[in-house]
Amino acid sequence: VQLQAFGGGLVQTGGSLRLSCAASGGTFSALTIGWFRQAPGNERELVATIAWTGSSTYYADFVKGRFTITRDNAKNTVNLQMNFLKPEDTAVYYCAAQKRTTTGSRYDYWGQGTQVTVSS
Repeated sequence: VQLQAFGGGLVQTGGSLRLSCAASGGTFSALTIGWFRQAPGNERELVATIAWTGSSTYYADFVKGRFTITRDNAKNTVNLQMNFLKPEDTAVYYCAAQKRTTTGSRYDYWGQGTQVTVSS
C-alpha cells in the first residue's frame, strides 16, 4: 500500500486547510487510516483516525471540534478538514494505514508528510 498526503500549506490563525491522503496498491476499504503530526523538537502525535468502515472516528483532544476526518472508499482517499487553525497546529502531517489484522497502535504503512504552517 502506498500513501500520499497532500494539501498542506501556509494559513493564518483561524484559517482552514484540507489535507488528503490518497492510497494505492491495496484494499483501501480494509484499512484504518490515521493522521499524525510532528512539530520540530516534538514527538510524533496522533491527530485523528477513521476505521475502515468509516463509522468510527477518534480525535485527539487538542483538535476536537476543529478537525474532521472523513473517508471515501470509492476514491481511496481520506480527508482531514482542519478549521480554526492555531499556530500550535504547525507541523508536518502524515497519514498512515493500519491493516485489520494489526492490533494496538502500530501502523503498517506511512505516507510522506505534508507541511502545515499556521502564522500568528
